[in-house]
Amino acid sequence: MSDHEAARILRIKGRVLLGPDDVRDEIWSVDGRITHERPPGADGAATLSGWALPGLVDAHCHVGLDGHGPVDAATSEKQALTDREAGTLLIRDAGSPSDTRWIDDREDLPKIIRAGRHIARTRRYIRNYAHEIEPGDLVAYVAREARRGDGWVKLVGDWIDRDAGDLTACWPRGEVEAAIAEAHRLGARVTAHCFAEDALRDLVEAGIDCVEHATGLTEDTIPLFAERGVAIVPTLVNIATFPDLAAGGEAKFPRWSAHMRQLHERRYDTVRAAYDAGIPVFVGTDAGGSLAHGLVAAEVAELVKAGIPPLEALSATTWGARRWLGRPALEEGAPADLVVYDEDPRADVRVLAGPRRVVLNGRVIG
Repeated sequence: MSDHEAARILRIKGRVLLGPDDVRDEIWSVDGRITHERPPGADGAATLSGWALPGLVDAHCHVGLDGHGPVDAATSEKQALTDREAGTLLIRDAGSPSDTRWIDDREDLPKIIRAGRHIARTRRYIRNYAHEIEPGDLVAYVAREARRGDGWVKLVGDWIDRDAGDLTACWPRGEVEAAIAEAHRLGARVTAHCFAEDALRDLVEAGIDCVEHATGLTEDTIPLFAERGVAIVPTLVNIATFPDLAAGGEAKFPRWSAHMRQLHERRYDTVRAAYDAGIPVFVGTDAGGSLAHGLVAAEVAELVKAGIPPLEALSATTWGARRWLGRPALEEGAPADLVVYDEDPRADVRVLAGPRRVVLNGRVIG
Protein backbone atom coordinates (compact mmCIF):
# COMPACT_ATOMS: atom_id res chain seq x y z
CA MET A 1 0.00 0.00 0.00
CA SER A 2 1.47 3.35 -1.05
CA ASP A 3 1.77 6.54 1.00
CA HIS A 4 -1.49 8.44 1.47
CA GLU A 5 -3.55 5.46 0.31
CA ALA A 6 -6.91 5.21 2.02
CA ALA A 7 -8.08 1.65 2.69
CA ARG A 8 -11.61 1.00 3.92
CA ILE A 9 -10.31 -1.88 6.03
CA LEU A 10 -6.82 -1.92 7.49
CA ARG A 11 -5.36 -4.65 9.68
CA ILE A 12 -2.70 -3.74 12.22
CA LYS A 13 -0.96 -6.83 13.54
CA GLY A 14 2.07 -7.74 15.59
CA ARG A 15 2.03 -6.14 19.03
CA VAL A 16 -0.58 -3.45 19.47
CA LEU A 17 -0.22 -1.50 22.72
CA LEU A 18 -3.72 -0.49 23.77
CA GLY A 19 -2.31 0.42 27.18
CA PRO A 20 0.82 -0.15 29.26
CA ASP A 21 -0.25 -3.71 30.04
CA ASP A 22 -2.86 -4.35 27.36
CA VAL A 23 -1.15 -5.81 24.30
CA ARG A 24 -3.14 -7.29 21.41
CA ASP A 25 -2.04 -9.33 18.44
CA GLU A 26 -4.15 -7.31 16.05
CA ILE A 27 -6.73 -4.57 15.72
CA TRP A 28 -8.56 -3.21 12.70
CA SER A 29 -9.45 0.11 11.18
CA VAL A 30 -12.78 0.21 9.37
CA ASP A 31 -13.70 3.45 7.63
CA GLY A 32 -11.19 5.29 9.78
CA ARG A 33 -12.34 3.88 13.15
CA ILE A 34 -10.77 1.29 15.43
CA THR A 35 -12.40 -2.06 16.04
CA HIS A 36 -11.00 -4.95 18.04
CA GLU A 37 -13.08 -7.56 16.22
CA ARG A 38 -12.32 -8.96 12.78
CA PRO A 39 -14.75 -7.15 10.48
CA PRO A 40 -16.76 -8.67 7.63
CA GLY A 41 -14.89 -8.41 4.37
CA ALA A 42 -11.48 -8.53 6.06
CA ASP A 43 -10.05 -11.16 3.74
CA GLY A 44 -7.30 -9.59 1.69
CA ALA A 45 -7.34 -6.35 3.73
CA ALA A 46 -4.25 -4.16 3.66
CA THR A 47 -1.97 -5.04 6.58
CA LEU A 48 0.61 -3.20 8.67
CA SER A 49 2.91 -5.15 10.96
CA GLY A 50 5.04 -4.06 13.91
CA TRP A 51 4.72 -2.45 17.30
CA ALA A 52 1.74 -0.07 17.28
CA LEU A 53 1.03 2.82 19.65
CA PRO A 54 -1.73 5.41 19.77
CA GLY A 55 -0.72 8.55 17.89
CA LEU A 56 1.71 10.50 20.04
CA VAL A 57 0.67 13.62 21.94
CA ASP A 58 2.58 16.90 22.11
CA ALA A 59 0.84 18.69 24.96
CA HIS A 60 2.74 21.95 24.51
CA CYS A 61 3.08 22.95 20.87
CA HIS A 62 2.43 26.09 18.83
CA VAL A 63 1.11 25.72 15.29
CA GLY A 64 0.82 29.04 13.49
CA LEU A 65 3.63 30.74 15.40
CA ASP A 66 7.31 31.41 14.81
CA GLY A 67 9.92 33.57 16.48
CA HIS A 68 8.34 36.75 15.14
CA GLY A 69 4.66 36.02 15.77
CA PRO A 70 1.83 34.65 13.60
CA VAL A 71 2.65 32.86 10.35
CA ASP A 72 0.71 32.18 7.17
CA ALA A 73 -1.29 29.04 6.43
CA ALA A 74 1.46 27.47 4.32
CA THR A 75 3.93 27.73 7.19
CA SER A 76 1.37 26.42 9.67
CA GLU A 77 0.73 23.47 7.39
CA LYS A 78 4.46 22.71 7.21
CA GLN A 79 4.68 22.79 11.01
CA ALA A 80 1.75 20.40 11.38
CA LEU A 81 3.18 18.06 8.74
CA THR A 82 6.54 17.99 10.53
CA ASP A 83 4.82 16.99 13.75
CA ARG A 84 2.79 14.36 11.92
CA GLU A 85 5.85 12.75 10.38
CA ALA A 86 7.33 12.45 13.87
CA GLY A 87 4.24 10.50 14.97
CA THR A 88 2.51 13.39 16.78
CA LEU A 89 -1.16 13.04 15.91
CA LEU A 90 -2.69 15.01 18.78
CA ILE A 91 -1.49 18.50 19.75
CA ARG A 92 -2.49 20.73 22.61
CA ASP A 93 -1.69 24.08 21.07
CA ALA A 94 -0.58 26.06 24.11
CA GLY A 95 -1.14 29.50 22.64
CA SER A 96 -1.13 30.84 19.08
CA PRO A 97 -2.10 34.17 17.55
CA SER A 98 -3.04 32.47 14.27
CA ASP A 99 -6.43 31.08 13.32
CA THR A 100 -5.73 27.41 12.56
CA ARG A 101 -9.34 26.18 12.51
CA TRP A 102 -8.93 25.23 8.87
CA ILE A 103 -6.71 22.36 10.04
CA ASP A 104 -9.78 20.69 11.53
CA ASP A 105 -11.08 20.09 8.01
CA ARG A 106 -7.92 18.28 6.93
CA GLU A 107 -8.04 14.50 7.41
CA ASP A 108 -4.28 14.31 6.84
CA LEU A 109 -3.17 16.70 9.63
CA PRO A 110 -2.91 16.16 13.39
CA LYS A 111 -5.87 16.92 15.60
CA ILE A 112 -5.45 20.11 17.62
CA ILE A 113 -6.82 21.16 21.01
CA ARG A 114 -6.40 24.93 21.17
CA ALA A 115 -5.80 27.16 24.17
CA GLY A 116 -6.55 30.34 22.24
CA ARG A 117 -3.98 33.12 22.29
CA HIS A 118 -1.54 33.70 25.16
CA ILE A 119 -2.68 36.27 27.72
CA ALA A 120 0.25 38.29 29.07
CA ARG A 121 0.95 41.41 31.07
CA THR A 122 1.77 44.52 29.05
CA ARG A 123 5.37 44.39 27.75
CA ARG A 124 5.99 41.21 29.73
CA TYR A 125 6.22 38.61 26.97
CA ILE A 126 7.54 37.97 23.47
CA ARG A 127 6.40 40.65 21.04
CA ASN A 128 3.47 39.76 18.73
CA TYR A 129 2.59 36.56 20.61
CA ALA A 130 0.01 37.50 23.21
CA HIS A 131 -2.86 39.71 24.21
CA GLU A 132 -0.91 42.16 26.37
CA ILE A 133 -3.21 43.56 29.04
CA GLU A 134 -3.38 44.88 32.59
CA PRO A 135 -4.83 42.91 35.53
CA GLY A 136 -8.20 44.66 35.45
CA ASP A 137 -8.88 43.16 32.02
CA LEU A 138 -7.75 39.63 32.86
CA VAL A 139 -11.18 38.12 33.55
CA ALA A 140 -12.64 39.49 30.30
CA TYR A 141 -9.77 38.21 28.18
CA VAL A 142 -9.81 34.80 29.85
CA ALA A 143 -13.53 34.55 29.10
CA ARG A 144 -12.88 35.52 25.49
CA GLU A 145 -10.19 32.89 24.98
CA ALA A 146 -12.20 30.25 26.85
CA ARG A 147 -14.96 30.73 24.29
CA ARG A 148 -12.51 30.68 21.35
CA GLY A 149 -10.41 27.72 22.46
CA ASP A 150 -11.04 24.01 22.79
CA GLY A 151 -11.35 23.81 26.55
CA TRP A 152 -8.08 25.48 27.56
CA VAL A 153 -6.81 29.00 28.29
CA LYS A 154 -3.12 29.97 28.45
CA LEU A 155 -1.75 32.63 30.81
CA VAL A 156 1.79 33.95 30.99
CA GLY A 157 2.38 33.55 34.72
CA ASP A 158 5.84 35.09 34.94
CA TRP A 159 8.38 36.84 32.75
CA ILE A 160 11.36 39.12 33.13
CA ASP A 161 10.57 42.39 34.88
CA ARG A 162 13.07 44.86 33.46
CA ASP A 163 12.90 47.07 36.53
CA ALA A 164 13.62 44.14 38.86
CA GLY A 165 16.12 42.60 36.46
CA ASP A 166 14.71 39.12 37.03
CA LEU A 167 11.67 36.90 36.58
CA THR A 168 8.65 38.03 38.61
CA ALA A 169 4.98 37.07 38.77
CA CYS A 170 2.72 38.85 36.28
CA TRP A 171 -0.68 38.85 38.00
CA PRO A 172 -2.08 39.77 41.43
CA ARG A 173 -3.65 36.88 43.32
CA GLY A 174 -7.19 38.28 43.31
CA GLU A 175 -7.34 38.78 39.56
CA VAL A 176 -5.94 35.28 38.94
CA GLU A 177 -8.55 33.72 41.21
CA ALA A 178 -11.37 35.54 39.45
CA ALA A 179 -10.03 34.69 35.98
CA ILE A 180 -9.59 31.00 36.70
CA ALA A 181 -13.05 30.83 38.26
CA GLU A 182 -14.50 32.40 35.10
CA ALA A 183 -12.69 29.94 32.84
CA HIS A 184 -13.97 27.03 34.92
CA ARG A 185 -17.50 28.46 34.78
CA LEU A 186 -17.21 28.43 31.01
CA GLY A 187 -15.96 24.83 30.99
CA ALA A 188 -12.30 25.58 30.23
CA ARG A 189 -9.14 24.53 32.05
CA VAL A 190 -6.32 27.01 32.62
CA THR A 191 -2.60 26.59 32.20
CA ALA A 192 0.24 29.04 32.66
CA HIS A 193 3.77 29.59 31.45
CA CYS A 194 6.01 29.70 34.55
CA PHE A 195 9.79 29.53 34.70
CA ALA A 196 10.41 30.84 38.22
CA GLU A 197 9.29 30.11 41.76
CA ASP A 198 7.31 33.18 42.80
CA ALA A 199 4.06 32.78 40.85
CA LEU A 200 3.46 29.09 41.52
CA ARG A 201 1.75 29.09 44.92
CA ASP A 202 -0.75 31.81 43.99
CA LEU A 203 -1.61 30.07 40.71
CA VAL A 204 -2.16 26.68 42.31
CA GLU A 205 -4.14 28.02 45.25
CA ALA A 206 -6.21 30.02 42.75
CA GLY A 207 -7.24 26.75 41.10
CA ILE A 208 -5.02 26.45 38.03
CA ASP A 209 -5.12 23.09 36.24
CA CYS A 210 -1.62 22.88 34.74
CA VAL A 211 1.71 24.69 34.65
CA GLU A 212 4.01 24.76 31.65
CA HIS A 213 7.78 24.38 32.19
CA ALA A 214 7.48 24.47 36.01
CA THR A 215 11.24 24.82 36.42
CA GLY A 216 10.65 26.83 39.60
CA LEU A 217 9.11 23.96 41.56
CA THR A 218 10.66 23.55 45.02
CA GLU A 219 10.22 21.33 48.04
CA ASP A 220 7.69 23.89 49.29
CA THR A 221 5.46 23.91 46.21
CA ILE A 222 5.78 20.31 44.99
CA PRO A 223 3.49 18.97 47.77
CA LEU A 224 0.92 21.66 46.93
CA PHE A 225 0.88 20.63 43.25
CA ALA A 226 0.53 16.98 44.24
CA GLU A 227 -2.27 17.68 46.70
CA ARG A 228 -4.26 19.70 44.15
CA GLY A 229 -3.52 17.36 41.22
CA VAL A 230 -2.00 20.15 39.14
CA ALA A 231 -0.19 18.72 36.09
CA ILE A 232 3.08 19.93 34.66
CA VAL A 233 4.47 19.86 31.12
CA PRO A 234 8.23 20.32 31.63
CA THR A 235 9.27 20.98 27.98
CA LEU A 236 12.83 19.88 28.75
CA VAL A 237 13.93 20.26 25.13
CA ASN A 238 13.12 23.93 25.54
CA ILE A 239 14.72 24.27 28.97
CA ALA A 240 17.94 23.09 27.28
CA THR A 241 18.10 26.54 25.65
CA PHE A 242 18.37 28.37 28.99
CA PRO A 243 22.20 28.62 29.04
CA ASP A 244 22.22 30.34 25.65
CA LEU A 245 19.44 32.68 26.72
CA ALA A 246 21.33 33.47 29.91
CA ALA A 247 24.52 34.21 27.99
CA GLY A 248 22.65 36.60 25.72
CA GLY A 249 21.20 38.56 28.64
CA GLU A 250 24.22 38.52 30.92
CA ALA A 251 25.38 42.08 30.31
CA LYS A 252 21.98 43.72 30.77
CA PHE A 253 20.26 41.41 33.27
CA PRO A 254 22.86 39.51 35.31
CA ARG A 255 20.37 38.47 38.03
CA TRP A 256 18.02 37.02 35.44
CA SER A 257 20.88 35.22 33.70
CA ALA A 258 22.09 33.63 36.93
CA HIS A 259 18.53 32.60 37.78
CA MET A 260 18.01 30.96 34.38
CA ARG A 261 21.24 29.00 34.79
CA GLN A 262 20.14 27.77 38.21
CA LEU A 263 16.77 26.65 36.87
CA HIS A 264 18.53 24.81 34.05
CA GLU A 265 21.06 23.11 36.30
CA ARG A 266 18.41 21.57 38.54
CA ARG A 267 15.89 20.76 35.77
CA TYR A 268 16.19 16.97 35.94
CA ASP A 269 16.05 16.91 39.74
CA THR A 270 12.95 19.12 39.60
CA VAL A 271 11.10 16.85 37.19
CA ARG A 272 12.02 13.69 39.07
CA ALA A 273 10.97 15.18 42.40
CA ALA A 274 7.64 16.20 40.86
CA TYR A 275 7.07 12.71 39.47
CA ASP A 276 8.07 11.04 42.74
CA ALA A 277 5.55 13.23 44.58
CA GLY A 278 2.73 12.07 42.30
CA ILE A 279 2.39 15.18 40.14
CA PRO A 280 1.05 14.27 36.67
CA VAL A 281 3.78 14.88 34.08
CA PHE A 282 3.08 15.09 30.34
CA VAL A 283 5.14 15.45 27.18
CA GLY A 284 5.38 18.82 25.46
CA THR A 285 8.09 20.25 23.24
CA ASP A 286 7.24 23.97 23.03
CA ALA A 287 7.62 23.68 19.27
CA GLY A 288 6.99 26.91 17.42
CA GLY A 289 8.55 30.18 18.35
CA SER A 290 12.27 29.48 18.22
CA LEU A 291 12.06 25.70 18.64
CA ALA A 292 11.68 23.22 15.78
CA HIS A 293 8.65 21.01 15.36
CA GLY A 294 8.87 17.22 15.41
CA LEU A 295 10.80 16.87 18.71
CA VAL A 296 8.35 14.67 20.61
CA ALA A 297 10.69 11.66 20.74
CA ALA A 298 13.49 13.83 22.09
CA GLU A 299 11.23 15.11 24.87
CA VAL A 300 10.24 11.58 25.91
CA ALA A 301 13.94 10.68 26.06
CA GLU A 302 14.57 13.76 28.22
CA LEU A 303 11.91 12.65 30.71
CA VAL A 304 13.62 9.28 30.97
CA LYS A 305 16.96 11.02 31.48
CA ALA A 306 15.35 12.96 34.32
CA GLY A 307 14.53 9.66 36.01
CA ILE A 308 10.94 8.97 34.98
CA PRO A 309 10.50 5.24 34.27
CA PRO A 310 10.38 4.56 30.51
CA LEU A 311 6.85 3.16 30.57
CA GLU A 312 5.58 6.23 32.43
CA ALA A 313 7.38 8.55 30.00
CA LEU A 314 5.75 6.64 27.16
CA SER A 315 2.34 7.01 28.79
CA ALA A 316 2.98 10.75 29.09
CA THR A 317 2.79 11.00 25.29
CA THR A 318 0.26 8.21 24.63
CA TRP A 319 -2.40 6.64 26.85
CA GLY A 320 -2.03 8.91 29.86
CA ALA A 321 -1.78 12.10 27.84
CA ARG A 322 -4.84 11.25 25.77
CA ARG A 323 -6.85 10.43 28.89
CA TRP A 324 -5.79 13.75 30.47
CA LEU A 325 -6.88 15.66 27.37
CA GLY A 326 -10.15 13.76 27.08
CA ARG A 327 -9.30 12.09 23.79
CA PRO A 328 -9.38 8.35 23.02
CA ALA A 329 -6.40 6.11 22.42
CA LEU A 330 -7.06 2.85 20.53
CA GLU A 331 -10.30 1.81 22.16
CA GLU A 332 -13.27 0.50 20.19
CA GLY A 333 -14.71 3.18 17.92
CA ALA A 334 -11.84 5.64 18.34
CA PRO A 335 -10.32 7.38 15.32
CA ALA A 336 -7.66 5.13 13.81
CA ASP A 337 -4.71 7.37 14.70
CA LEU A 338 -1.63 5.29 15.41
CA VAL A 339 2.08 4.91 14.82
CA VAL A 340 3.90 1.68 13.94
CA TYR A 341 7.51 0.95 14.93
CA ASP A 342 9.95 -1.83 14.15
CA GLU A 343 10.82 -2.43 17.81
CA ASP A 344 9.19 -2.29 21.22
CA PRO A 345 9.22 1.34 22.44
CA ARG A 346 8.66 0.15 26.01
CA ALA A 347 12.12 -1.40 25.97
CA ASP A 348 13.79 1.72 24.61
CA VAL A 349 11.91 4.99 24.14
CA ARG A 350 14.47 6.08 21.55
CA VAL A 351 12.53 3.84 19.16
CA LEU A 352 9.99 6.70 18.97
CA ALA A 353 12.43 8.73 16.87
CA GLY A 354 12.00 6.33 13.93
CA PRO A 355 8.33 5.65 13.15
CA ARG A 356 7.96 3.22 10.28
CA ARG A 357 4.35 4.02 9.46
CA VAL A 358 1.92 6.71 10.55
CA VAL A 359 -1.83 6.11 10.31
CA LEU A 360 -4.24 9.01 10.63
CA ASN A 361 -8.01 8.48 10.45
CA GLY A 362 -7.31 5.01 9.09
CA ARG A 363 -5.15 6.35 6.30
CA VAL A 364 -1.52 5.31 5.94
CA ILE A 365 0.35 8.60 5.72
CA GLY A 366 4.01 7.72 5.96
